[in-house]
Amino acid sequence: MSAVAVVGEVLGPVTPIVLIFTAGAYFARRKIIAASDSRVLSEFAFRLAIPAYLLGKLYVSDLRQLFDPASLTVYAITALVAAAAIGIWSRLVHHTSIRGVALRIMAGVQVNTAYFAIPVLVLVFGDAAPIFPILLFQVLVLTVVVITIMEAAPNDDDLDRSPGQRITRGVWRSLTTPVVLACLTGVVLNALHVPIPGLMLTSLSFVGDAASPVALFALGLYVGGTGLRWRGASTDENSLVAFKCIGFPLLMWGALQITGIPDPWRGYLILIAAMPAPQNLFTFAQTYDTDVDLAASAVLKSTLLSLCLLPIWQLLIS
Repeated sequence: MSAVAVVGEVLGPVTPIVLIFTAGAYFARRKIIAASDSRVLSEFAFRLAIPAYLLGKLYVSDLRQLFDPASLTVYAITALVAAAAIGIWSRLVHHTSIRGVALRIMAGVQVNTAYFAIPVLVLVFGDAAPIFPILLFQVLVLTVVVITIMEAAPNDDDLDRSPGQRITRGVWRSLTTPVVLACLTGVVLNALHVPIPGLMLTSLSFVGDAASPVALFALGLYVGGTGLRWRGASTDENSLVAFKCIGFPLLMWGALQITGIPDPWRGYLILIAAMPAPQNLFTFAQTYDTDVDLAASAVLKSTLLSLCLLPIWQLLIS
């Protein structure tokens, strides 16, 4: 399949993403819907729609078919090394705030699994099942790390707390957020074969289906109201997007080559690493009121760049 044909086929499943984002930006520009309303939509996605999606999907998945221990271990170690490097770079070079460091780790290492990688994996491999263990790793490990850092950072009202108290509070809050609780519940119920009524699964699916369009529409509203920084963006922002779309997948390719991970998991993980920053990066930024402009820009820029680079990654793994 030629690169042109690949890009053409990829645009099929990606078209709804472009349309819903563009609609949000248009409505904000025309002042049909206020850009400030994006925060309400982001809260809905973060606290209800995304957890409903994750719980339902994980409950009905075959957990035994979703894990290749060696491959996933290499992915996890590589991602954690990359996260540490981003954190050190952001703190020492750009003097970023603690919460800003956490947000950049999320932008540079986590990927848009549920709403971007799935159609791409189906197109390239005919199967999106490999995405779910990565989704679990992101939610149960990387997201917990990010939220813990976010929560541990002192606010004006808790400067009297010790670092240990803030970190303990952060760990507890991260483990009790709707997203993490939904994943834990889905995995536990699945593993224990606890029956869930069909009506409940249908309801979860109904609510979960709103997660992607609502989050994307909220992002479109925000960008439409504030504008996207194509020019004048900071070196911090541009290097973060470049690392996400080029550096991280190359780092993953090198780690998989060195450890001798065979296909098809080698191809799965390289392509997953090449996916854009997660759209809930913007949701987290709004929730914690941290670098919202950077988050919105990073999500959109990494999405566009990932689409452009997709044929190159396919050539690399073929």
